[in-house]
Amino acid sequence: MTGLNRTALYDLHTGIGAKMVPFAGYEMPVQYKPGVMKEHLHCRAAAGLFDVSHMGQVLLQPKGSLQDTALALESLLPQAVLELKEGRQRYGFFTNDAGGILDDLMIANRGDHLFLVVNAACKADDIAHMRAHLSEVCEVVEVNDRALIALQGPAAEAALSAHVPAVADMKFMDVAVLDSAFGPLWVSRSGYTGEDGYEVSVADGQAADFTRALLSDDSVQPIGLGARDSLRLEAGLCLYGNDIDTTTTPVEADLVWGMQKARKPGGAREGGFPGAAQILDQLQNGAPRKRIGLRPEGRAPMREGTQLFASADSETPVGAVTSGAFGPSIEGPMSMGYVAVDLAAAGTTIYGEVRGKRLPATVTDMPFRAATYKR
Repeated sequence: MTGLNRTALYDLHTGIGAKMVPFAGYEMPVQYKPGVMKEHLHCRAAAGLFDVSHMGQVLLQPKGSLQDTALALESLLPQAVLELKEGRQRYGFFTNDAGGILDDLMIANRGDHLFLVVNAACKADDIAHMRAHLSEVCEVVEVNDRALIALQGPAAEAALSAHVPAVADMKFMDVAVLDSAFGPLWVSRSGYTGEDGYEVSVADGQAADFTRALLSDDSVQPIGLGARDSLRLEAGLCLYGNDIDTTTTPVEADLVWGMQKARKPGGAREGGFPGAAQILDQLQNGAPRKRIGLRPEGRAPMREGTQLFASADSETPVGAVTSGAFGPSIEGPMSMGYVAVDLAAAGTTIYGEVRGKRLPATVTDMPFRAATYKR
């Protein structure tokens, strides 16, 4: 795997038997010795530790006021950053002029600046995009010297609070900078598994010691990309590049919950972001297709690329699967994808073509497994 980047935890991963694979320009652990199924179930039952250091960490440091920086950032996305309170975080997505999604990200207000976490495969483009449009009002600073670790599951609070007691008082989407024996930790109570948990930015030089300290707790096990994917899919969460991309609008992707009232039709700051005309029109008049959940019959998953049909013998596809896997927690296959909006109602039967056969699947509300965030 020549030419790939390595995170600060690379030696730790290989030392405990991780299987490493190329992912978004990095060598990343896809699984450890227990395997994907056991890792998935351990995260649901106790606590899973994920190395997500490949993701981009970015500071927006105002040259003037934080308010000016928040408003400038709003020119690139349909979220209400101005109303985001200090110590809080929210989900967002950059859009293009056609209303498609350039990337999805997290935005945190840390008092005198904003902290963003963006996807690994998009981070170079995201940073260039922000520097091109925001440099008059803020410095766009890429953080290159900190690892990012996610600790997820019902035992995450106890495991992390043993080292940083203040995390126990945080609620879902709270953020804080907290002192520890491993230096200042940038903590958010969030994650991408549907479980309660945290994402923690720690200095590269302390990352291995911090990770070993967490893994010394019997409730914590390392989790690879394989289980990370099945966990997020059970939670009904999108993977950028699969379930959302530059050709997908937030309305089609059923991500309207991620847009606040101020940016929607009739809101105080309606529009003003790339693709606003298309997105606001779809908010008012509907989109031609919609992201849906699917529960295939039987045990075999309908995976990415599976063509979907309205009937067992119709000739023209009505959509396609964008993610699919077996769900260990729900003990069955699950998929998400896009279909024409008139076939998107829960309970509708549609057919996926798997190895030349049309197999039935039921349109299902997501998440496939209810989230357990601490609100």
